Amino acid sequence: MTSKTESDCQLPKAINFTNHWDAAYSKTATDALGWYEENSTPTLQLIEACQLPKEAAILNVGSGSSMLIDDLLDLKYSNVIASDLSLEALNQLKKRLKAAADNVQYIVDDLTNSTVLKNLENIDLWNDRAVLHFFLTEKERTAYFDLLKRVVKKEGFVIIATFAKEGAKKCCGLDVYRYNAEMLQKSLGTDFELLKAFDYTFTNPNGDPRPYVYTLFKRVNV
Repeated sequence: MTSKTESDCQLPKAINFTNHWDAAYSKTATDALGWYEENSTPTLQLIEACQLPKEAAILNVGSGSSMLIDDLLDLKYSNVIASDLSLEALNQLKKRLKAAADNVQYIVDDLTNSTVLKNLENIDLWNDRAVLHFFLTEKERTAYFDLLKRVVKKEGFVIIATFAKEGAKKCCGLDVYRYNAEMLQKSLGTDFELLKAFDYTFTNPNGDPRPYVYTLFKRVNV
């Protein structure tokens, strides 16, 4: 019997993405998900480079049940926001955090058609690991970047880690749109300065390599 990977998910022709991600999190243990990483070292290194105060507003988009939230709380950040399209994912995150769950704000929202996130203001750090690459259309990508630009304050930071140009073409059965640092800079525009960019190969729980590009930007204009 061959092992199941995140690309084996069976999809209907018309995809309900909320149902898709709820099913992914309800049917598979967090540490068996194809994007699970026990240690968020690359992201934490970029966050450290931002030199944020502990009360900084950190928005983790596409948070899922990410271990990064645990790491941020351990580092004593006190204004952490976890957002995802999947309520199931956020409920699992709350369950794992136990008493510490009360120290996180949870927002269920769609990054391409926001009803809640668009009302946020003065975000110090927008962090996205492995979300942007799921947006295949120009309309979706424009909505994503418009939302980012709406909520991130001047001198705020943006971390985007996404499948690299030479990376996998699918994740959890979904096609992905792959990037390099230059593409991300073009999408963000001249109001954002690229501070750091590096390639990183993540090995997923199935033992498969997943090339990513990690980027850190700073907003210099509004």
